[in-house]
Amino acid sequence: MQVKFSEQGSRSRKGRIVALASSMLLVGAAMAGPCRPGVYSDSADAFVVIGGPASKPASGQRYLFPDGRRGVTGTAGSPVVCDADVATVTLPDGTTRRWPRGETRETDATFVSAATELVGRLVEPAGEPDPKRPLVVMVHGSEKTAAIGSVYAYALVGQGISVFVYDKRGTGASGGDYTQNFELLADDAAAAIRQARQMAAGSFGRAGFFGGSQGGWVAPLAATRSPADFVAVGFGLVVSPIEEDREQLLDEARQMKLDASAVKQVEQLSRATATLVRSHFAQGHEALARVRRDIGEAAWGQKIKGEHSGDMLRMSEADLRRVGRARFDNLELIWDYDASATLQRLKVPLLWVLAGEDREAPIAATRAILSRLVAAGKPVDAYTFPETDHGMVEFRVNADGSRTATRITDGYLRLLGDWMKEGVRDGYGRGVKVR
Repeated sequence: MQVKFSEQGSRSRKGRIVALASSMLLVGAAMAGPCRPGVYSDSADAFVVIGGPASKPASGQRYLFPDGRRGVTGTAGSPVVCDADVATVTLPDGTTRRWPRGETRETDATFVSAATELVGRLVEPAGEPDPKRPLVVMVHGSEKTAAIGSVYAYALVGQGISVFVYDKRGTGASGGDYTQNFELLADDAAAAIRQARQMAAGSFGRAGFFGGSQGGWVAPLAATRSPADFVAVGFGLVVSPIEEDREQLLDEARQMKLDASAVKQVEQLSRATATLVRSHFAQGHEALARVRRDIGEAAWGQKIKGEHSGDMLRMSEADLRRVGRARFDNLELIWDYDASATLQRLKVPLLWVLAGEDREAPIAATRAILSRLVAAGKPVDAYTFPETDHGMVEFRVNADGSRTATRITDGYLRLLGDWMKEGVRDGYGRGVKVR
């Protein structure tokens, strides 16, 4: 393994690390606003995380409280105003506090996985090295954005946890091509935890992974390939990508209150598209053409989505034969990935947190599998938070039935931190433990 270190703020021989460090640390420039990303607090009991610049058209910086309240500093009425590494925070009771940025030790590094150079950062709480402190490697979901500077990483640091975060291949400052190949991504995560253990030697106790969404497929697999003491997963699935698409289709059919005949057609659609992706678009075109004819002009055929089946349904057979593989099968996704088998091989403690009304990743099959693992005595702690959607977000329902996320549900971030520190207590918002 090739390793190069650079303390944050120093000159690195790698030009892209210099650019990355500068962009994150000098967030006070015009692009990002006046505060460096980090943990802002004046006590051990309360803090807010300030992140990088918000996505346009919003202005200001992202913020996140440990109870899940989040937003952008530049919005009118924001409870967080940041200036020169001091956050002016309006608390729920109306009082105002000034919280300075807490000191953290932040060390950048490059490491190599599968002949590809990846860029990461170790963020450690201030103070003397603590040989009992947990160390967690953040494993990506399917996003293509850079992970370094994540507000979620700092939300764990604010709870006394050391965090190693890295830009996955093809994103941010890392090399390689973006992929959704779980095998390759698990190799990258395994290399990341070896890197993190080396960098934090003598200042941590147990080390493990946290994976959100698609990271729920990757993190447990990585833990079977490298030394890990725990795995935590948020809003992930223990079913294959094909099964995820099927569950989304059926969930949408329930929402649209389709009759039995239409639900049967939805099932046929799922089987046809499954054949297409399993065969990398060599087979299944005729079956999908029959389904398309059977559905005809039914209104629901123009609305149903799934993960990919709705788009396939609405493409012509000619277009699907011509560009279907390039459109839907270009990221090396393992369509029939057996996540349950991976969990059966996993020997370390596992935390799995589910969003109760997850439209992107319906939870019924995953919850059933987790319940069986718990009943079988596997070291699994599973929780469900009701009335939350993908990302553990609470939401409001709009007039057209769509949802607008409002905040991360209270208790979720604290549950992650306490579980990693082996200090779980009773009561995390509305979270319910799965038995």
